[in-house]
Amino acid sequence: MIAAQAALETKMLLRNGEQLLLTVVIPTLLLVLFSTVDIVDTGAGEAVDFLAPGILALAVMSTAFTGQAIATGFERRYGVLKRLASSPLPRWGLMTAKTVSVLVTEVLQVVLLTVIAFALGWSPHGNPFAVLLLLVLGTAAFSGLGLLMAGTLKAEATLAAANLVFILLLVGGGVIVPLDRFPDAAQSVLGLLPISALSDGLRDVLLHGAGIPWGDLGILAGWAVVGLAAAGTFFRWE
Repeated sequence: MIAAQAALETKMLLRNGEQLLLTVVIPTLLLVLFSTVDIVDTGAGEAVDFLAPGILALAVMSTAFTGQAIATGFERRYGVLKRLASSPLPRWGLMTAKTVSVLVTEVLQVVLLTVIAFALGWSPHGNPFAVLLLLVLGTAAFSGLGLLMAGTLKAEATLAAANLVFILLLVGGGVIVPLDRFPDAAQSVLGLLPISALSDGLRDVLLHGAGIPWGDLGILAGWAVVGLAAAGTFFRWE
């Protein structure tokens, strides 16, 4: 039942034009545009080497947080979650299916963006295990926050808030603009955001060849624990 529901969730996600815009089109356009046009000073080296890790982080956020929050919020509004909760599929099974759907979509995103980045001249380094660990913890952190938003706010409020957060974190989360371009006081705050931890962690590994970025992993783990615990406590099915 979980596998069937996960397959359905994935098909619905990939058929949704708005979701495809968030998960595929926007990250791809940003990667190509900022890698080929000198708009933002990304420091020494090729722009794509700096941008690719941040765009991968953005892809995780777009699927696990923004897309999942909006889709789940409207499913809750239209009573879909209530009906599914009364089916033979248990509630934990439904959430597991949604998680599997998010992971499948992220795999497709990562493959697509990696191929495009390689075509643009990307030269990644580092430990693949560290990258995988960062992506998994980032997914958990953003999923918890997305489900918390979808389970507590009205669908229209979730739509507006999720898109606003997406834009704000895109600008101030170190995805395209390096955090060291911001004032020192702002850097200390922005560095604690999950998108900053994920993009910086991926950049440390893939750009600088660092080992396990424990500091960034700790931040992501903290957000994951808080977000998932809060979502499990306050999520309303109706």
